[in-house]
Amino acid sequence: MKIDDWLLEILACPACKAPLQAESEAEELVCTGCGLIYPVRDDIPVLLVDEARKP
Repeated sequence: MKIDDWLLEILACPACKAPLQAESEAEELVCTGCGLIYPVRDDIPVLLVDEARKP
């Protein structure tokens, strides 16, 4: 998974508005605030709270 740095800088968790951190090995984005884990499918972040999983 490769998400451009400029995009990662503007993405935020829809639940708590905290920044997201890329987990390249698992193809996921992890919220640095609440810890929700969002999937990345076909290099597209799925930032839906219903699709997120808890740590």
